[in-house]
Parts: sequence; structure tokens; C-alpha cells
Amino acid sequence: MPKFRNIKSVSSHAKYFTLTGFAILTLSTCQFKDFSRLPDNQSNLVQFVNPRIGTQSDFDVSNGNTYPAVAHPWGMNFWTPQTESNDSRWIYDYDSKSINGFRCTHQPSPWMGDYGTFSLMPEVGELIVDEKKRGLNYYHTSEISLPNYYKVDFSEKKITAEMTATLRGAIMKFTFPESQSSWILFDALPGGSYIKVIPQMQRIIGWCKNNSGGTPSEFATYFVVDFDKPFDSFNLWNNDTLKTLQREIEGDDTGIALRFSTFRNEEINVKIATSFISIPQSVTNLSREVSRFTFDQLRIKLNQTWNTELNKISIEGATPEQREVFYSSLYRMLLFPRTFYEIDDEGKMVHYSPFSGSIRSGYLFTDIGYWDVFRALFPFYTIMYPERNANILEGILNAYKEGGWLPTWSSPGYRKVMIGNHAASLFADAYLKGIEDFDYDLAYKAMKKDAFVTAPHWAPGRDGIKEYNNIGFVPYPEYKEATSKTLEYAYDDFCILQMAKKMELTDDISQFELKPYNYRNVFDTTTNFMRGRNSDRIWQTPFDPIEWGGPFTEGNAWHYTWSVFQDIQGLINLMGGDKNFIDKLDQVFTTPSEFKVGTYGRVIHEMTEMVLANKGQYAHGNQPIQHMPYLYNYTSQPWKTQKWVREIMDDLYKPTPNGYCGDEDNGQMSAWYVMSALGFYPVTPGHPSYVLGSPLFKKATLTLSNGNTFVVEAPENTNQNIYVSKVELNGDSYNKNWISHEDIMKGGTLMFYMTNKPEKKRGIEKEQYPFSLSTEKAK
Repeated sequence: MPKFRNIKSVSSHAKYFTLTGFAILTLSTCQFKDFSRLPDNQSNLVQFVNPRIGTQSDFDVSNGNTYPAVAHPWGMNFWTPQTESNDSRWIYDYDSKSINGFRCTHQPSPWMGDYGTFSLMPEVGELIVDEKKRGLNYYHTSEISLPNYYKVDFSEKKITAEMTATLRGAIMKFTFPESQSSWILFDALPGGSYIKVIPQMQRIIGWCKNNSGGTPSEFATYFVVDFDKPFDSFNLWNNDTLKTLQREIEGDDTGIALRFSTFRNEEINVKIATSFISIPQSVTNLSREVSRFTFDQLRIKLNQTWNTELNKISIEGATPEQREVFYSSLYRMLLFPRTFYEIDDEGKMVHYSPFSGSIRSGYLFTDIGYWDVFRALFPFYTIMYPERNANILEGILNAYKEGGWLPTWSSPGYRKVMIGNHAASLFADAYLKGIEDFDYDLAYKAMKKDAFVTAPHWAPGRDGIKEYNNIGFVPYPEYKEATSKTLEYAYDDFCILQMAKKMELTDDISQFELKPYNYRNVFDTTTNFMRGRNSDRIWQTPFDPIEWGGPFTEGNAWHYTWSVFQDIQGLINLMGGDKNFIDKLDQVFTTPSEFKVGTYGRVIHEMTEMVLANKGQYAHGNQPIQHMPYLYNYTSQPWKTQKWVREIMDDLYKPTPNGYCGDEDNGQMSAWYVMSALGFYPVTPGHPSYVLGSPLFKKATLTLSNGNTFVVEAPENTNQNIYVSKVELNGDSYNKNWISHEDIMKGGTLMFYMTNKPEKKRGIEKEQYPFSLSTEKAK
């Protein structure tokens, strides 16, 4: 028996399973609340969500890299149709003609891969277990894809498949034709798995170990699967070899095929729950969330859950296309981070820790790409979900306590990818905005550790930390991506400084007050670009700002020159003042969309996406430059922000399978759109303010968790009236190019007066500019 927390032999636990089964039967007789109606104050906004936006993607071009997830908000599992082979990281390709499974997935991105995944698939007639051969043809016209529900008809086989979900489980419903050989296949996928069938309970149990990294050796997803109809027979398999005389199997690539006799249009419901803790815990999750509900009850209940969240932001004056993009983006923003904690039989919150390989108490969330989501997704949470944000931060601190380091990417445990220590941004942004329901003292300690302690090779931390702290920058070519790392460490140090100031840690303020200015050490005033330099302070040569890689992460000098979130005025000063800065911003959009592959040695998808976006060197498909259009607000030409953010929203977001211009990245691409559509954006997470743009709708109403309502109005808004002539806050003239977090949370109305021509006199005085560290220091 391996060390997994499972039940391999049902004999010693028969009483447990029998009693649980009895409890399920007893609960099924209970009366249920009517979930068929929405509250009177809610609209059915789920109908505007299109989960298939972004699914026309592949290795060469990311048009979102999404899949149509049926899921509970922040669900522990997502459920999606699978069109590709088990070893493909692109689970669902819109262009594929067949579906070979309905998959429980935890994949945050194809670049990160999946873990703890399995699939189910209906068949009629000949049994085919190979997922590359068993696919059934379908048409998109026969699909219904919504956040709470998926349905597809396989007309050739007269099979219909449907799915709905809970936080930790799902029900799949398969409708079959008349047949003596109707099959439901359970495929545990390659990577090590165990399956046991319990015919008298119409149940299978087991575990699967498949993962793409970030897991201890004992990691597994545990599952329980109940069928509402007895099966006539079953065949287990391992590596496509059928095992006909066994009731349990363990191997590299196991599965089970269950045969049913069905009459015409007979429905078989499959109730599923998972756990990262144990098989008994998966049974607890099944009993608590799934067993006592019918398919339609769960579908309607999940519809209500999604509508509750989506109705927190209502919009007026949107075109049908804008409405679909907006609510589809909001749906994507509420999928991650993934809930990783469970509630045990005693009602205690527990989780399996992929950071320590043990069972711990408390919150845990995972599938967080900090490098992506610190920019807009988590600032959005500080407005709309401050309580959940605090819970997530507690979960991050649990990861720190269990693994010794703050994650830089967690999926589900440590993944040493991307750069920076942006958990610091999440902590500081929340804390500076008054969210204190987390252990901010421990958070500060963990942030300081990242800033000074060299991490072991397996851990996150700061690459080049010794040089960064000694000479003020990470040298290149001594360290790859060194200039990008310098810029992001300087921003993270700003976040630490902001917390130190609020916590009144005088010694630490002195220790960190100059570190946020380290961006100056990699800015070359002879070219007005950020640039790589070696430990002898010699600039990298030859230098070409359109060359990717080398000292930069997934970008070039055109992209990273603007990565000074904390001190835009300081960057303006380095460039020689307002005019030079504006000219440089303009050149981003006017310089041809050309690139040199640099150290990548080949064309990577981000390069292609920049060219396809056709906005010069502006590469909205990747994160480093996404804040850049808002930087005109720090100059005498803030109207150009209004021009460019509207153009980007209009051109680069569509309600189509190729509707994103790059990786959606766990909600960040969507968060840029949603916040920009509302009319403000967090250029400097870690400071309680947002920079104004050009709202997309005539009216947007935010229902805040504190009971207040914040309204953004722009009654003259049209696709021509994109410029702001004046702004009022609660009826008073408002001349700033930014708004405080406090003003939003107090509730009220931010009124934009829109026109079709730039208003070149508004917001041009320096006292109206957003926060910059240099400006604050000069006061």
C-alpha cells in the first residue's frame, strides 16, 4: 500500500461506505428550496457569458488559451469538454470536430499544465478506450456553454451529454439511445492512478497522481463517482489493456468502462466529488454538496450563484457585443484563485498542503500567477471582494508557513516560473486599502525575507539578490532577465516600504526608502530605454529595443521601459521631462510591429500576438506593458489615455473564439478590460488610488460588500464620444486624473461628461496627476 491517503480495500471500510450511502438515500427524501427563480433585484446575466471566448488557441498563437469551464466561482474543480488527446495541454480547441471526454481539470494555463485530472465519456456499441480514437463528432450549433451548464448532442450516436457543478463536485448526465452496449468510461489519465469498483453501491472510488509539477510525491486527487443506474458489467484497463476479472486496478494509466442496458432517451446521472485529502473526504464532499440534489437543482442553484456575483456590477448602454465581452470577462475573473481547502466531517476547515505534503488547517487557495494578477485582478478584489481577498491572503500565508517561502506562482504548490515577489503587492495593496483581516505582521516578515535571504535552488525568492542589494541592480548577462528582475524587485520594495510606513516601522522605512528607486540603475539616458548592464556597470551591446529576451522577460525594451509602477514622475524626469516622455509614449504605438527573436532563438507566441494586435510595439497580449496607456495621465496630455484605452477595448476584445489578443492568464486580461470599462485602472497596486480612463458604458453600478453603491455615469457616451470633457464626484467638480480607493468605497457617483473631441485643458496641472513616489517625497 503506497502512502496515499486513500482506501484501497473496501472490506475494512465497508461500514463507512454503507453508512454514507444510507445517509445519501435518507437525505434524498428531503425537501428542497425552489431554485428556479432569481431574486426580484437580479437579472439573468449568466445568459451573456460566453465561456468559449478565447478557445481558438494553440502553441503558436494565444487567443486566450481558455477552455469552457463549468465551475462554481473559485471552484476546487472545473469541468470542461475535452477535444484533444490526454497529453495535450490545450484541452479544448474550438476548431476540433470531436469530443473524447468530459474532464475534471485544474489547469490554470496550458503553459503550466494540469494536475489531478480525469475524464468521463459516453459510448454506444463497440468499446473504445483510447481517447485518440473514441471521439464523437459534434457541431457548435449543438452546444450550450454557460458558466453553470454545458450540453452537447452527438447526433450520429444519439447521445447527449450535460454537466453542472458544485464547489468540489459535479453531476454529469448522459442520455442514451436504446442499446445493450451503452458505456460510460472513466479515464484516470497517465501519471499513476488507482480505481476500485463497488458494484453493490453503483460506485467507483480511487485516486490519480497526474500532475505537471508543484507537487510532493504523495500528492493525489481522490474521487468518488456514483451512478444512479446499476451497471451490467465493467472492464478495468491499464495502458489500454482491458482487465476483465478485476474489481480494482493500480497502474500508470488506468480506467474503467461500465456497460449499461438502456432504453431510448434514457438518462444516467453520474454524481462526482473529489478531494485532495482522502477518499473518505471525497465522500464527505459528495454527501454535502452533490448527493441530495438532482441535476436540474444543481444547475439552477449554480445559475443563481453566478448571477449573484455577476449582478454586483450592472451596466447600461452597452452594445450586445460589449455586454457579452464584459460579463464573460467578469466570469473569467471569478474563476481564480482556486479554492484548495475542504470542510471535514467535524466542520473544520482543512487542506492538503502541496507545500509541505501534509494535512493542515485553515484556508488555502492556489493556481495564482502573481506576476499576472497583481496588476488588476487583485486590486479589483480589494474593491468588490475585500473579505474574500483577506481569506486568500491568509491562504498565501499558510503556504508560507508550510513551505517557508511566499509563492511566485502556485499550481498547486511552488512553481519556479516568472519573476518578482508579487505576493508583496497583494499584501500591500490590501493593507493600504484598509483590509487588515489577515496576519499582516507575518506577511511583512515574509516580504522582508524575500528581500534579503537567498532562497534555495528549489524555492522562489529573488534571483541575483546579492548583487541587487549590493550594487542596486541585477547584472546581465550574469543573470538572465536581469533588467526585468531589477524593475520588479524595485516595485516589490516599494510595496514593502508602503507597509513599513503604515506600520510605523521607522528602522525599516530607512532601510527601504531608497530601494524603490533602483529602477534608475537600469535606465540608459543615452537611449531613453531600460537596458541590460553587467556587474561592471557596462551597458549591454549591441542594443536594439525591438530585440526580445536577454535582460527582459517575455518582451523587449519598448515594453519594460514603463515598468516603474511606483514612480512614473521619476521616469518622466529621467527621460528629460514631459514632452520627451509623451513623445516616447507616442512612439510605442507608431513604431512598426517588428521584432528580433533575441535569446529566444525562435518566434514565440507573444511576438506573433504583438504583430497581430497591430498597435506598434504595444503588446497588450502580455502583461508588462498593459498599464502603459494610462501613463498619459501623468503628463500634460491625459486625453491620449482616453483615446488608447477605448481603442484597445474596442479592437482587442471580441466575443469570439479568438476574442483575446494573448493569454487570458487567470483573469488578468479580463480584469484590464473590466476595470477599464468602468473608467479607472490600478497603475500602482500598493497605493490606494486608481487612474482615470474613458468609461465604456453610459452607466455602471457597483454594489459593494459594505452595503454602499458606487456609480460611474457617462450619459453622452458613444463610440465617438470617447473623450472626457469634465468629471464630477458626487455633484462636485473633480479635476484629478485619479480617484482614491476611499472615495469608491464610500459610495457615490462619478460622473464623466463625454465628447468626441479631446479636452486638452483638463487634468494638465501637476497637482492633478496620480501618485508617484518622487512627487510624494518632494512634498
